[in-house]
Amino acid sequence: MNFWQVVSRFILKQRIFILIVLAAITVFLGSKIKHIQFSHTEANLLPRDHEENIKYDHFLEIFGEEGNMIIIAVQDSTLFEVDNFNKWNEFSHHLDTFPEVDFSISIGDIQKLKKDKKNQKFFVEPLFENEPTTDQEVLDIRDELFKNLPFFDNILFNKKTGTVQTAIYLDKAIVNTKKRERFVFEVLNPSIKAFEKETGLDVRVSGMPFIRTMNAQNIIDEIGIFVGLALFITSLIFWLFFRSYRATFITMTVVSIGVVWALGFIGWFQYEISVLMALIPPLIIVIGVPNAIFLINKYQQEVKKHGNQAKSLQRVISKIGNATLMTNITTASGFATFIFTNSQLLNEFGIIASINILVIFILSLLIIPIIYSFMHKPKDKHLEHLERKWIDAIVNWMENTVRHHRIGIYISTVCIIVVSIIGVYMIRVSGSLIEDMPKGKQFYKDILFFEQEFGGIMPLEILIDTKRKKGVMNLATLKRMNKLDEEIDEIPELSKSISILNMVKYSKQAFYNGNPKYYQLPTEQEKNFILAYTKNSDATSDQLNNFVDSTGQYARITTFMKDIGTDKMESIELRIKEKIEQVFPSERFDVSLTGKALVFLKGTNYLVKNLVISLSLAIFLISLFMAWMFRSYKMIIISLIPNILPLLITAGLMGYLGVPIKPSTVLVFSIAFGISVDDTIHFLAKYRQELIAHKWNVRKSVYAALRETGVSMFYTSIVLFFGFLVFTVSSFGGTIALGGLVSVTLLFAMVSNLLLLPSLLLSLESKIANKKTFKKPAISIIPKEDEDSYKE
Repeated sequence: MNFWQVVSRFILKQRIFILIVLAAITVFLGSKIKHIQFSHTEANLLPRDHEENIKYDHFLEIFGEEGNMIIIAVQDSTLFEVDNFNKWNEFSHHLDTFPEVDFSISIGDIQKLKKDKKNQKFFVEPLFENEPTTDQEVLDIRDELFKNLPFFDNILFNKKTGTVQTAIYLDKAIVNTKKRERFVFEVLNPSIKAFEKETGLDVRVSGMPFIRTMNAQNIIDEIGIFVGLALFITSLIFWLFFRSYRATFITMTVVSIGVVWALGFIGWFQYEISVLMALIPPLIIVIGVPNAIFLINKYQQEVKKHGNQAKSLQRVISKIGNATLMTNITTASGFATFIFTNSQLLNEFGIIASINILVIFILSLLIIPIIYSFMHKPKDKHLEHLERKWIDAIVNWMENTVRHHRIGIYISTVCIIVVSIIGVYMIRVSGSLIEDMPKGKQFYKDILFFEQEFGGIMPLEILIDTKRKKGVMNLATLKRMNKLDEEIDEIPELSKSISILNMVKYSKQAFYNGNPKYYQLPTEQEKNFILAYTKNSDATSDQLNNFVDSTGQYARITTFMKDIGTDKMESIELRIKEKIEQVFPSERFDVSLTGKALVFLKGTNYLVKNLVISLSLAIFLISLFMAWMFRSYKMIIISLIPNILPLLITAGLMGYLGVPIKPSTVLVFSIAFGISVDDTIHFLAKYRQELIAHKWNVRKSVYAALRETGVSMFYTSIVLFFGFLVFTVSSFGGTIALGGLVSVTLLFAMVSNLLLLPSLLLSLESKIANKKTFKKPAISIIPKEDEDSYKE
């Protein structure tokens, strides 16, 4: 009695006990779902000890969280009508009253810098003392703002388009917590809707805290949609194949329990739900259904063969258990390679996915036979699908093509390879913080609005270390910063920068009685007078704290980036670094580029390189696994060709369709390879069995294996194709690309395994059709009694 026979007897004899244990585990894991947390920050794709993370952490130590600003804006000439103008200022002040807000800056808060000649210091006075009562007063305020206060240009207004904005700075302590979400959904959004209803103005909202909150909510909303659609599509396809409500119900019960377990593991491990982690539940459904197809199909075949239900159930476990375990291990291996990427995001995704793929196999193997053991034997109508003529027609076509058109298959393969390689050279690498965000959502449209009006919303920081206390306020340092500032202004993908320079220039303007033409750095002769005024003034000290640290050693220059990819970012980074090297001698200054956006873009490049390694590792591991199973290096080569070809086709399609390489699309290859190899294992396992039966006659063995496994391979591939296609309904670009590309890859893999693999076996029969090449496998994929019966 072999291992699987022991397992099958244990499962059927201890079925009540097993169900109780499974129910207890399901309840336990179900209770952990409440601990699931949703990500409050952007995914950090870099290892914690990476140079870019170290630079960013150093910046945060000096200046604190830089992504804490929410901006609201209005582009409407009626804003400068007295009622709307006053309501806008009231609205801004209303938001400032909430504890989540550190401070806010709007037109109503503007303080003009004035010179106190007598006390040789600056003081501030409001832009307007009293609330305006006429439209003309508002227009006078607008003219004063647009013409005489360049300090606030691109901070609170765009004088070219008349757009006005308010900056809301959240308390840095709540930026990466759930309190941020509550503020956005319970305070900000309702307040904006009420203001829009009252005034008729269209308010635009953006800023990294707002974008992250809305994006996270979108992920939460889509989990339910994905799970529902995956269940519906896979159950529909399953029913169309089997025409059995109870088989469909049993399958959906198994995968639903699998979803509960998957969510339970996420909560138990205290992982956050990210865009990737949200794919796990529907992924378990899509991968779990093929397990059910193999098990139920085999059960019904056995029932039809001899009519003994108990014997059929025992044989399902003993005959299908090993092969299905092997295929699930290879699928899990494809996901497990993400664990080695050094990216926390992918590491967690790989752990949860690989564990739950093996879990769904165990659940299928236990629950399906046990539930059938309590039911009546399938009726003849439930077995009719085993003799469908259209399936026979498909199998006959495949056999005929392999038998008579192998040259055509090879020519087509070569042509496809050449065309695909050309497409591969057209692929570009992309890494954008917002590229995969839902383009139909209002918050995405608002991002584009702020890019157009104010140059972007993703902060890029330049940290300047003068290596000495109070070194920032040295005029020579300020002049160096000004040269760098001028370079930034010339880069169209970046906004106007904000730094201590703005304050110093504004101080000179105030020194010359507010004349805007003096909004510039002081000369050597002027600096002592102006900086003396600055040092004596409380009015400028608060502003200085935002851009210079308390010691005066460190300064920051903040600019905002548009939605650009990694290629453009690299050229911009190179340009800025070249300017830094020119104006800041390395022996006297340490200058570094950092910020969330830059860390993300660097992370994308890092991840793409690591995922290429991950794919290579997946191929290597699965090759080793197959070598251990079949103990033939020739068979490894033959089996890898039809599985690598679909990856090449998909890569070529990405080039032709303009789909870039990015974290979401590089995942496709490891996932698809791990799944597509399953068909190869089933086919080669059956092929070896047939070789023994037909005394190493390759032709008979190939055709017999094709006829036997072709139906199941076709069924499972169709389920996988439509199952992954569910992801294309997502509003996230990366998820759409992932779903579409995996579906296409698996479709090509099915065709490749059903046509190219048997063709290669036939063409190389003299090389492989002998006992020396096809040694007895290290693990019995097909039960020993089956092979022994063939030998007889």
